[in-house]
Amino acid sequence: MTTAEPAAGNGEFDLGRLLAERGAERYELHARYLNHQLPRMLHTIGFDKVYERAEGAYFWDADGQDHLDMLAGFGVMGLGRHHPVVRKALHDVLDAQLADLTRFDCQPLPGLLAERLLAHSPHLDRVFFGNSGTEAVETALKFARYATGRPRVLYCDHAFHGLTTGSLSVNGENGFRDGFAPLLPDTAVPLGDLDALARELKKGDVAALIVEPIQGKGVHEAPPGYLRAAQELLHAHKALLILDEVQTGLGRTGDFYAYQHEEGVEPDLVCVAKALSGGYVPVGATLGKEWIFKKVYSSMDRVLVHSASFGSNAQAMAAGLAVLSVMENEETVANARATGELLKSRLAALVDKYELLSEVRGRGLMIGIEFGRPRSLKLRGRWTMLQAARKGLFAQMVVVPLLQRHRILTQVSGDHLEVIKLIPPLIIGEREVDRFVAAFTEVMDDAHSGGGLMWDFGRTLVKQAVANR
Repeated sequence: MTTAEPAAGNGEFDLGRLLAERGAERYELHARYLNHQLPRMLHTIGFDKVYERAEGAYFWDADGQDHLDMLAGFGVMGLGRHHPVVRKALHDVLDAQLADLTRFDCQPLPGLLAERLLAHSPHLDRVFFGNSGTEAVETALKFARYATGRPRVLYCDHAFHGLTTGSLSVNGENGFRDGFAPLLPDTAVPLGDLDALARELKKGDVAALIVEPIQGKGVHEAPPGYLRAAQELLHAHKALLILDEVQTGLGRTGDFYAYQHEEGVEPDLVCVAKALSGGYVPVGATLGKEWIFKKVYSSMDRVLVHSASFGSNAQAMAAGLAVLSVMENEETVANARATGELLKSRLAALVDKYELLSEVRGRGLMIGIEFGRPRSLKLRGRWTMLQAARKGLFAQMVVVPLLQRHRILTQVSGDHLEVIKLIPPLIIGEREVDRFVAAFTEVMDDAHSGGGLMWDFGRTLVKQAVANR
């Protein structure tokens, strides 16, 4: 007996028709049924766009105008949108009709993806596949605590590792933590402060330190030599080094992992996600040393002591394999390094020209543009007005005209920060660099002219910030 296939065209479900009929309601639907503050925020800052399609590093709106994506879905779209190799892999895996997620067999794709991922990850031996970056962090926290028999995990001030309860416990931003206590017994230390790390390790209850090689919030890089020195301190106290490469990994900084820019760093656990998905199927991975995995999964009785219902599903594994293939064949990491150096140098050359521009920093295609207090009296007064209302408003004033006037999507790097973070798809080149630098220069010219629409929008933001107090 065979299972009857659903009749084609029977009207039961037609995605294209549904989107055609209801797609225009997108903001109303979100306001009614999802996070109602998101559409409110987007309307306020003029980001309530309607994008019709996307490809590579660009979106197109209903009028056919292109928009340059310098955000990459918070880093998810490492290969840009709808890469043909990833699309084909997903079509292929769906057409194969694999016996997926039976739970009591071993499918080939997870092993093949683990093998290929580990080939880029020297000194790491095994992989656990989950569904997101925060799950990858949760896995690392659990594995570190079990492997060491200790309860406490150290993290760095201003860190971001996710928003589920475990990863929130190692989140260095109080705005995310407020109201969700009690959390895990974890302790913050300043990024780069080895003395603070040593003081905590002497207490004897530390399982691990988790750290981003480059912090996403503010784009702050760990000081040279810090990761290796921290690793030596941790191992001397029988604690582990966990590196969160969810945003920095898979070529973002011009090497496969950001920690590989520093010689001698051999982390015990590494978390990746985002770009591994190809922008299609959520996937996260926790890579670790052999002894840690063997301690966690120490007997057949513990075979399911840590698992994920959708972890290692065929679609996610196929996407991950396709992503790594593209990265290798198209030399994505080398492109991120070269294009990132070009973009960073072009922007850094503007620091002396614009007094509101304080610093340009980062690695590869993870770049932070920081604004600061100007010297001239007229600009200083306006800067002070913005700072008094809410820190971070000037950076928002730059982000909005980049989108509204120049059709370039960017983001402020964090709440109350005067920093814009650029994390574009790793496939961009000189054309996109030229477009962004030209647009950014025009916005800076407007800001320094002392008038115009930009400062009018600033006054709107000030009123909104005061009203929200």
